[in-house]
Amino acid sequence: MTQNTADTGTVLITGAGRGLGRALADLYTATGFRVIACTRQGTDDAPPLDVADATSIAALGDHLASVPIDIVINNAAIRGDTGGLASLETDGFLEVVRINALAPLLVARALRSNLLAGRRRVLVNIGSRAGSLAEGTIDDEDGDYAYRCSKAALNMATVKLAQDFRSDGIAVLSLHPGWVKTNMGGAEAAVEVAESALGLKGLIDGATMAETGSFRAYDGRTVLW
Repeated sequence: MTQNTADTGTVLITGAGRGLGRALADLYTATGFRVIACTRQGTDDAPPLDVADATSIAALGDHLASVPIDIVINNAAIRGDTGGLASLETDGFLEVVRINALAPLLVARALRSNLLAGRRRVLVNIGSRAGSLAEGTIDDEDGDYAYRCSKAALNMATVKLAQDFRSDGIAVLSLHPGWVKTNMGGAEAAVEVAESALGLKGLIDGATMAETGSFRAYDGRTVLW
């Protein structure tokens, strides 16, 4: 079962080459975790990972076969077009959905046995308040149809995975990192990368089965679906 403990383990993070993923990787490394930092370039621990490619995700699972993993963080994502309905384009929309919503499901499937072999058993989808039907457009009129739809889909993926993985004792969370000062968030964003990463890590490290299927912000606040 998921444990709320202070001991270390192994964490896998997608999109760990920069921004929030890099900050999370650095935090976990600093606290003694083995970090499998997945990037498109590859690392000593993991082959190159292109989350837009199902074959690449399957290859990651094959490479890590039998490796116990305590925490999997689906962080890789793209923003896509922000021009609104007038500039919405089919291929671009589908690419965003493929990376932001489908890839986390494929990663979860590929690494389920690894999580079962781990002690903590936590699967995290880095979601967004932008995907909340209740809160996603409050004080926010950006025209990013693809991103919002993809993150709404990721929320449902989280709920479905929580149902499917409950019998395995794997807790599944959707976490909103805030409007973070990264390449995606931009310089005008409200939250520093380090602040967001620290808050997310606290929620992840404290996760139990009581939180499975929940949607929370980096500061602990529950986000409405």
